Parts: sequence; structure tokens; C-alpha cells
Amino acid sequence: MLRAGSQNFPRCTCNLVARPFALQRPQSRSYAAPPPPPFEEQIVQAARKVLEDGDKMDEGSIEAAKRSKQMETLRTALRDVEEAEETLLELLQLSASESDPDLRDLAEADIPDAETRLRETRRILVSVIAPPPAANSLSALVELKAGVGGSESALFAAELVKMYQRLATRRGWKASVVEYTSLEGAGFGSAYKEALVEVSGDGAFGYLRREAGVHRVQRVPTTESQGRVHTSTVACIVLPSESGNQHIEDDLFEMKDVKVETMRSRGAGGQHVNKTESAIRLTHLPTGVTVSMQDSRSQHENRTKAFQVLRARLLDRKIQADQEARRSMRRTQFRGADRSEKIRTYNFPQGRLTDHRIPLTLSALEDAMEGGETLDIINGELEEMENREKMEDILAGIEES
Repeated sequence: MLRAGSQNFPRCTCNLVARPFALQRPQSRSYAAPPPPPFEEQIVQAARKVLEDGDKMDEGSIEAAKRSKQMETLRTALRDVEEAEETLLELLQLSASESDPDLRDLAEADIPDAETRLRETRRILVSVIAPPPAANSLSALVELKAGVGGSESALFAAELVKMYQRLATRRGWKASVVEYTSLEGAGFGSAYKEALVEVSGDGAFGYLRREAGVHRVQRVPTTESQGRVHTSTVACIVLPSESGNQHIEDDLFEMKDVKVETMRSRGAGGQHVNKTESAIRLTHLPTGVTVSMQDSRSQHENRTKAFQVLRARLLDRKIQADQEARRSMRRTQFRGADRSEKIRTYNFPQGRLTDHRIPLTLSALEDAMEGGETLDIINGELEEMENREKMEDILAGIEES
């Protein structure tokens, strides 16, 4: 079985949700069904293990009653996969052994639809076995901070802001810069020391959380007279954000634990830009988390935004703590989970984009910077890697919930 990304099979460059696969079609009339790819077999094994563990629970327990409906949903999803596998296997057998050419052609024509059906049922089965965290459905706050590279790093931070804005537009989300610190002497939006981008839309955090980490750029700066390639970095932090009617945590803090300070907004050089105390600074006393907001001339708007960012940062701390507790039991850690680790390199001279977590290199840098489908390909590969680890953990007897 040739797998996408192996030495003998070119990696697919289409828009992926999960890595495509297909049962190998026979080259002769001597038919033998190939085994499923390892990951796809793991999905079925993990589902059966979860069902076995559920059957061992005391039928009279409260926990068993709660999981009864979940187990029924899992049984249905597993049955759909098994039926899809059986249908595809029958079609492959017919296409290999049927003497009637018309029937053989009909079977071959039905194989692509059967393969699509099998992929979809397996995707559903994964989501039932290991449901995504509730926070994945939320909006996101993307923080970008210029790192190594000085002004070149700040310029690239601004380009990443535009990349995420274009990505958001393509996926039907709304993105806006809610707070920023420009490089001294740079025009608005051309170079950021720091920038905070709010991406509003269902599922934005679930997608963008995989962008967290250090982004490295390699290119010749416009100020480089010798034509030498320089390397710069930008750190990206992605936080879940509640917007509109989205609420998954109502007990992140109590108002008595938040110190609220008002002050006059300040501009470049420290001068006051207005005479009213419109700027807001919040300090969550138990954790020391501080948020300052002066983007608007309205104190009310700054206060609302500041509390939104505070909730996002406290929610992120909670999620990180939960993840850390699970990681202590994992046999392997998800590569790139540490935000200080380099996750991606943007090589402008060669037009290449490399994600170091998978790893995957694509000659599609321009499309990525335009927020194009190249980012979806990378995100899909990372999602599959996460799901693979979840299946491995279940098979190893590690509780993920």
C-alpha cells in the first residue's frame, strides 16, 4: 500500500480535510484484498475497545446510564464503517473477477463513490470516538509578536496579520486588528512589534489553534545591499474567544478578583492623546494576568474588549492546564505543542513553505500568504496527526476525556 508522503508516492496537493486513501485496486484477475492502511485499522480497533470498556461498566451505575447513548451512537458509526468497507470490497472483487465486461465496468464506476463513502464514515467515527474540545467551536484571538530579526520580523508580523485576515475572509469568518504596537516610523499596518487579531466565526479557534508557535521567515530584506538571506521569527499565540452568544465557561473569574483601572490613552512618545480616561487596565489578582486596552476613544468599548481578552487568556490557561494533565499520561507528545518551538518556515527565495511538525514542504508560498487552500492542506494533515495520537492513546488504554 502506497501512502501519501512516502518515497514512492507523491504527496497530494489538493484541498484536504483528512489525508485521502483508497484500497489498492488489483492489477490482475488474481484477487487478494489488501489490508486497510494502519491508521484506518486503528480507528476501528479504537472504536471496538471503547465499546468493550463501556460494556464492562456496571449497568446500574449513573456513569453507565450517561454513556449508554454515547455507546449507541458509536455502535451506529462503527456499523456504518463496516458496511462501507464491505461495499467497497465487493466492488473491488467484481472489478477483478467478473467475466461480464458490462458488470465489471459498472462495478469500477461505483468504486470512487464507495471510497468517498468509506472516508466519510471513518471521519465520523473518529469524531464520535474522540469528540473535539468544546472550545474548538469558538472564535479566536491571534497574538503575533515580532521576535528575532528586528524590523524584518515586524514587517513579517504584519504580513502574517494580512494572511490570517485573508484566510478568515475565505472561510467566511470576520477578522480585525483590535490592538497593536507599530514599529517606530512605520505606517499603519506595515510593521507590527505586536498585534492582536480577533477572528470571529464558528470553529475559528479549532482551526487557528494549530497556527500557534514560532513562524520563521527566510528572505532578502529590502535594506540588504549584499543580497544575503536573513532569518527572522514571529511568535504566534492563539486563544479561544467567546463572542456573541458563545459561552462555554461562565466561572472563569469573579468580578471581585478583577482590579479595574482607568487612565488616559497614550500615543507615540508617551503623550496623552485625549483628555478623558478612556483607557482600561484589568488585573486578575489570583493569576496576575493583566490586560490593557486603549484602541477606542470610548471607555465602554475599551472595557468590553479588555474583559473579552481577559476571558480569552484565562480560558486558554484552563485549557493548557487540562492539556498538560493529559500529556503527563501520554506515551508521546504532540510535536509543536510547545509554543516556543519552531513550527513553520517561509522560504521566499525558493517559494517554499515547510511545516516542521508533520513534516511537509509545499512549493506554494504565495498561495499560503494569500490565505489560500495551502493552509487547509497543512491544517488537515495536522488534524490527522492529532487523531492518530488519539487512537493510539485509546488503544494503549489512556483515557482522553
